[in-house]
Amino acid sequence: MALSRREFLRCCGAIAAAFGIGVSEAAPGERGMAGSAPHEKTTSVHGRILRTHESAYARLKARGSQYSCHAENREQWQAWREQFHRDLVRELGPNPGEVPLRPEVLERTDQGDYLREKVIFDSEPFMSVPAWVLTPKGIAPGERRPGVLCGHGHGHGKNGVVGLGPDGQPQEDYNHAIAVHLVRQGYVTIAPDWRGFGERADSEEWIPREWVDCEKSCDIIYLTVGYFGFHMLNLELWDGRKTLDYLLTRKEVDPARLGCIGCSFGGTMATYLSALDERIKVAVICCYMSTLDDALGFRRTPGYCGVQYMPGLAKYGDISDVATLIAPRPLMVQSGERDTCFVKEDATVAAQRVQRAYQVIGEAEKFEFDLFPGVHEIDVPAAVHWFRRWL
Repeated sequence: MALSRREFLRCCGAIAAAFGIGVSEAAPGERGMAGSAPHEKTTSVHGRILRTHESAYARLKARGSQYSCHAENREQWQAWREQFHRDLVRELGPNPGEVPLRPEVLERTDQGDYLREKVIFDSEPFMSVPAWVLTPKGIAPGERRPGVLCGHGHGHGKNGVVGLGPDGQPQEDYNHAIAVHLVRQGYVTIAPDWRGFGERADSEEWIPREWVDCEKSCDIIYLTVGYFGFHMLNLELWDGRKTLDYLLTRKEVDPARLGCIGCSFGGTMATYLSALDERIKVAVICCYMSTLDDALGFRRTPGYCGVQYMPGLAKYGDISDVATLIAPRPLMVQSGERDTCFVKEDATVAAQRVQRAYQVIGEAEKFEFDLFPGVHEIDVPAAVHWFRRWL
């Protein structure tokens, strides 16, 4: 028996009522991204839910509003922030353990107006991180420049962030060589390979080649580290923090001026890393801002994977809540008008929630929503302008 979305929600409500919880449709002004036709693809037998996807969506809707930051003043926001931060840290699970970085420069090339180095450092007892570091020329002795961590998304890893293809030859992708654009503005930039990508992609014997650089490989490595009690997102964030640690060992980097940017999964990393590591003073989240309603809804295949989801998030809030933790530090959220992955309608709903928090605490000028005429990519001019303004 096929159900419409409204009938499906009534079914959810009946089930939820048995447990003393409520179910609601999208709040006024929050329709469009997931509040129409795409949600009508539901199935039921005798009014019961049988499928995991539909069960997850029903559970989500039974909670009513997923967004948890409803502060009306800065004091309420601060209390919410402290509790939500604790909840996230607890759900992320254990860390892998501290070790010395033992950094090493593997290669150094002169790119004309900047230097490009490949470095490697240890992040934990059983893992090392390779990264590109781009340094502008003309830094005076004793001078310190701001540093920006540029996180890649799904694809071939760190190379795309510096304008290289998987073979090391010049090539442009959705990252638009953002690290190069920023180094030419005087920033020291670093682009690490996240676990499972680039030089850290697992062997074909372990993960079939056609799965590498796609969500299937992310799911396999998530399950693998799960045997040891780890969550993959936390391990990626751990490596992000260690990348900042390494960046701060460089004498040309100003420790008080660190930024972070990323697109897609790189946007996931920019969101969570900036939310949880206050050494980051300015952030740009590109083509990731979204809601759990859209992620778990029926518009598309899931927009998450083994490295791109926060365990337990639906118990405490939504993705926009995570971004709200970045306040009062300057934050730009970007969304491409023709992005078919994280669509503009949903991104707008999420961004408006974050914007409201910045307004409530009196920091409205430190948030900007950049809805640009592009696809799933970084809006480079806007991002560069944001860093130049605040970093």
